[in-house]
Amino acid sequence: MQPDLDDGYRKHLWPLPQVLKTSANTERRLGVEIEFTGLDIEPIAQIVKDCFGGEVHQLSDYELKVADTRHGDFVVELDSAYVKRLGRERRQAEGSNDFDDITESVVGLVAKQLVPFEIVCPPIAMSELWQLEDMFLRLRMEGAKGTEASAKNAFGLQLNPEMPDCSAQTVLNYLRAFLCLYDWLKWRSKLDISRRFTTYIDPFKRDYVRHVLQAEYQPDMATLMDDYLHYNPTRNRALDLLPLFAHIDNDRLREVIDDPRVKARPTLHYRLPNSLIDNSQWGLIIPWRDWLQVDGLANDPRRLELICRAYRKHLDSPAAAFFKDWSEGVSRWLISELL
Repeated sequence: MQPDLDDGYRKHLWPLPQVLKTSANTERRLGVEIEFTGLDIEPIAQIVKDCFGGEVHQLSDYELKVADTRHGDFVVELDSAYVKRLGRERRQAEGSNDFDDITESVVGLVAKQLVPFEIVCPPIAMSELWQLEDMFLRLRMEGAKGTEASAKNAFGLQLNPEMPDCSAQTVLNYLRAFLCLYDWLKWRSKLDISRRFTTYIDPFKRDYVRHVLQAEYQPDMATLMDDYLHYNPTRNRALDLLPLFAHIDNDRLREVIDDPRVKARPTLHYRLPNSLIDNSQWGLIIPWRDWLQVDGLANDPRRLELICRAYRKHLDSPAAAFFKDWSEGVSRWLISELL
């Protein structure tokens, strides 16, 4: 968050995962989604264009695309499917009546007071993520407001890290690493009370956690998916695996999940962090460094085995429900350079 540093030095400071390439020998990418209020849609799109180039295209009154930037296409939208649908239908209609226009305008005006705008970034090479900090800084300087600005602002930052590969063992390792670090991540995120009352970042149920952490649990992909969908037939998890499973075996997923919002992609969908866009001490690098603890643990089999064993013991302890000390005691398995 120091714009006066030259780009080479800033890039050098940005931490990277220990596994930077996919099994296809391409650099892993990360998609970022951030929610906030305080700005209207046109100024937001202009900030994106100023930072990364491209051209602004209007999809509706509530959706703009900043196309052909140096990273790909960014989307700026009001985070409300109903309002976006109204806007698209009005734009696509050959004609409309005054009542339709008034209805949409009133709904849109109310929604803008209650619903955040969201920037959906394209998948960006992990070694280039540091460039997004310029966009975050510009948004803050222009008046963007995040989770802490209001009690009703249940806004989040979402990370979509590309997997090194999509084998059952790799997916299981990432899932186990996340389950073991969930309490620590929640503690680090200082989860805002407005977001604790929402359902879309629900934790995994204790019986599923125990099931996955069993030492003898070594499922093939079909079993891993079936178990996940049995215990978690929902998008509402702090780590949502549905997009990844749709990418791996969409037919199997659709037997249980019939939700058009689930889009196939070879990524995890991590949605726990707050959006602190208006906090001068915060930037993308903070939740990114926390996520790298999960990524590093997933790619260190010995360390993962040790923490799984310890977490199973913690879960089986009669005192576990009364003393929530796991988030502090977990530090012995973390990468100290990222703390």
